[in-house]
Amino acid sequence: MELVITSLRLEADGVLGVELRDRDGEKLPEFAPGAHIDVTFPNGLTRQYSISSSASDRARYWLGIGRAKNSRGGSSYAHEKLRIGDSLQVSEPRSLFGLEEDAVGHLFVAGGIGITPILSMIFRCVERGYPWRLLYCVRSRRSAAYLEVLEEYEDHLLLHADEEHEGKADVAAALSSLPPGWHVYTCGPGAMIDAVRGEAKSAGKDGNAIHWERFFADTAAPAAPVHEFNVRLLRHGGSFAIPENRSILEVLEENGVCLPYSCREGLCRSCEVQLVSGEAEHRDYVLSEEERYSNHSILICVSRARCSELVLDV
Repeated sequence: MELVITSLRLEADGVLGVELRDRDGEKLPEFAPGAHIDVTFPNGLTRQYSISSSASDRARYWLGIGRAKNSRGGSSYAHEKLRIGDSLQVSEPRSLFGLEEDAVGHLFVAGGIGITPILSMIFRCVERGYPWRLLYCVRSRRSAAYLEVLEEYEDHLLLHADEEHEGKADVAAALSSLPPGWHVYTCGPGAMIDAVRGEAKSAGKDGNAIHWERFFADTAAPAAPVHEFNVRLLRHGGSFAIPENRSILEVLEENGVCLPYSCREGLCRSCEVQLVSGEAEHRDYVLSEEERYSNHSILICVSRARCSELVLDV
């Protein structure tokens, strides 16, 4: 789609709010709370951004774009170059992080810009009367996007600003006080997501009731050793060696086999393909433990092989 920027505003320190609408005022494709879109900027870069607005509002998509400290060009371009009236190429919404609407209640744990997909989930809870709580972790109130909106629901909100509290947010307390049947959703820095998942496991919470989304790959994690392996394409018929320093996606592209992709970091599932045989070494951030164990698919932008050959349904 080609959408036009109809509003720009500073949501917080380092967070730019971008409103997108159809130029002719047509309704936009519907989306599930928590969904994201791919946005292609005029400089050719494509980035994924969560839709923060209510899913019941088909007139616009409202995005919150945090300016990354070590921007690779996307967020810095947005903050410096975007203007009202500009047109942007935008994909249809995709949902990898959604609200389980049959749950008894919903606990949201957001860290910084991780509030963006969670805000649309909160709107759904408010509109439909679902029980919910939010633990919102930020460096300071100045950096807390959408705080003006969220403070309308102060009975549901616990704000932890680092500059106002000693130590980290008490995730364990937030989880231990949950009534039975509640689901937990977390988005933000990798360390915070890992902490929420770890505390949930320690508290005996059902793993299927814990949902998360990462915006960035964990560059601090030590890289696992890699080895060369072979990839055979079942329908295409080609067979390709994947060296230690190249991904499956890169090698296939170099050989004229162009498959869908987006983030190239194992964060979005755009490049997921079915695995016919062979054992994958999953290095993505989105497959569940059950999906990894089933060994039915692989994200070819980051994942590799534990064996000498993978056969893909391509």
